[in-house]
Amino acid sequence: MLSQRNLLLKKKSKKRKQSRESSSSKQHISTQKQKLASKNRYSVSPTVTQIESEDEEHEKVEGGEEGKFDLKNSAPSHSHGVQPLGNLYFSSSSVNSRNTGLGNLRTLTDELILEVLGLLSGTQLGVLSTVSKSFYIFCNHEPLWRSLVLESCKGGFVYKGSWRNTWLGEFKCSYNMVSSGIKVRDFYSDYLFQSWLCANLEMKSEWLERDNIVRRREISVEEFVLTFEEPNKPVLLEGCLDNWPALKKWDREYLLKVCDDVKFSAGPVEMKLDDYFRYSDQVREERPLYLFDPKFAEKVPQLGMDYDTPAYFNEDLFSVLGDVRPDYRWIIIGPAGSGSSFHIDPNSTSAWNAVIKGSKKWVLFPPDVVPPGVHPSPDGAEVACPVSIIEWFMNFYADTKSWRKKPIECVCKAGEVVFVPNGWWHLVINLEDSIAITQNFVSRRNILNVLDFLTRPNACTLVSGTRDRVNLHEKFKKAIESWLPGTLNQWRMKAEEKNNQEKKLSFWESATDSKAGAFKFSF
Repeated sequence: MLSQRNLLLKKKSKKRKQSRESSSSKQHISTQKQKLASKNRYSVSPTVTQIESEDEEHEKVEGGEEGKFDLKNSAPSHSHGVQPLGNLYFSSSSVNSRNTGLGNLRTLTDELILEVLGLLSGTQLGVLSTVSKSFYIFCNHEPLWRSLVLESCKGGFVYKGSWRNTWLGEFKCSYNMVSSGIKVRDFYSDYLFQSWLCANLEMKSEWLERDNIVRRREISVEEFVLTFEEPNKPVLLEGCLDNWPALKKWDREYLLKVCDDVKFSAGPVEMKLDDYFRYSDQVREERPLYLFDPKFAEKVPQLGMDYDTPAYFNEDLFSVLGDVRPDYRWIIIGPAGSGSSFHIDPNSTSAWNAVIKGSKKWVLFPPDVVPPGVHPSPDGAEVACPVSIIEWFMNFYADTKSWRKKPIECVCKAGEVVFVPNGWWHLVINLEDSIAITQNFVSRRNILNVLDFLTRPNACTLVSGTRDRVNLHEKFKKAIESWLPGTLNQWRMKAEEKNNQEKKLSFWESATDSKAGAFKFSF
């Protein structure tokens, strides 16, 4: 959720006449607001967020320390007139219709109310929406209907402009639903407003400016291994996809032709490509569905023939497991705003991600640096982070500017590849409609990390991409020892030698004071 700063939706409309009493009330609220601001930078500040676009002409978002934000050119106004809580401080009325329409339930948080409503069916939501204006708005909250569709339409759906309309199109409702386009005045809620806000904000230029990743073109495999893979450092590789047929062929027309009626994984559902493209062309939400399918090459062999693994990543030791290896390659298709929030790639593998169409913004943190706003559980099994990627940029990106260990960032364009070393946190967001291929792999440089990962006490919950999570370690170890007898012991010995050398180096560095003149400790 957005941080607890109140927002102000500024409308270009005629000012209503105010009585002296209401004017005095507003001055009192403003004074209280300024007092709160001095205590907490996330409270309402004198420079509250302002938004201007479409029929109400919201164009800009002014967010205090974060500066100005732009809304997308086609951004509509909120479909039900919901305004951020900050607007209440500048309203001629001190009434929030959110509270008057909820009765005794007004003491509950918006999150809790939506949790309860999430237990209802579509018909029940429709009936409850007629009780009051407040329930009308809560019951028409799009994420509720999205959950209903995704839970009920595992085999796919035809998107019809909104999740509510999609549900109505898929199921016959015994109740005559009220129109979903009614505007409600004086309804203020940061929580309900945030979905619209995150779905309609443009990426700020300063979020895209930092490009500090190392870029290389036509380097040798040996240089890649020594400079990047062994030290576990990311790199953007240029020119290594030039011979891919996919780079020239993979547009919508071609993909629809070769894929025909084949269904691909998009979140929790399976969808045909034409249905997915229909969805992605219409949808405007903070977390668009991402087509992310690990069996694409088996489903459509031609897709697997349209690309080759770049030479830098040819060694993949998980391949010794044959058909029982964990999922390792995916086709990725998504609209602007879709992507992956902060995560570490599965099973301690490294990865490469090649953009075929479009462009992606990357933010990466090394294994020893947890990104701001991200809270992994002690055992690493769960990660708590902001609901949407835009939300993270709004609330946490600016914090990284003052960090000593700044993130590695870049915009990866069509024809380029990002190497993601094992253990690195990374976030990816599509800046436009994008198509990509990604693969996870195990080389001799990170095989010991993978084997150690597979022996963790909670490996059965951490291991992903395979049905046999418990026995994966033994299967993999036996397959490697059968294929390359004695090599595991050699790799372990080399790793121990390297660790010992690094320990000795750090000891001598700590025992010597090179900045204290000519005198040095020696033994």
